[in-house]
Amino acid sequence: QVRLVESGGGFVQPGGSLKLSCAASGRIFSINAMGWYRQAPGKERELVATTTSGGSTKYEDSVKGRFTISRDNAKNTVYLQRNSLKPEDTAVYYCNVDVVTAWPYRNDYWGQGTQVTVSS
Repeated sequence: QVRLVESGGGFVQPGGSLKLSCAASGRIFSINAMGWYRQAPGKERELVATTTSGGSTKYEDSVKGRFTISRDNAKNTVYLQRNSLKPEDTAVYYCNVDVVTAWPYRNDYWGQGTQVTVSS
C-alpha cells in the first residue's frame, strides 16, 4: 500500500506565493511520473504540472512561468512552487504519483487534496 500526504495549502492574497508538498510512503519500488492536478468548484479536475523520473516537466498553459514543479527522489516527494497567484488559481490541489510497487506492477495514487484559496 502506498500513502500520499499533501501539505502547504491555505489562504493567500493575489500575487502571493505558496509551496505544496506531497510525500509518498509505503511499498515503493520506484516512482515514475509525479504530478499536480486541481479542481475548482463546478469544474472538472485538470492537469497543472507533471515531472518524469528523468526530470522532464510539463505545465498547463495558464501556469507557465508562475508555477514550478520539482521532485526529491530520495524523499519520494514532489513539490509545486506557485508564485504570482491569481484568484482563478483557487482550487483543491491533488498530487498524483505513478508508483511501481513491485516490478513490473504499477499503480496510480492520489493525494487527499489540499485547498488553496487566492483572495483579497
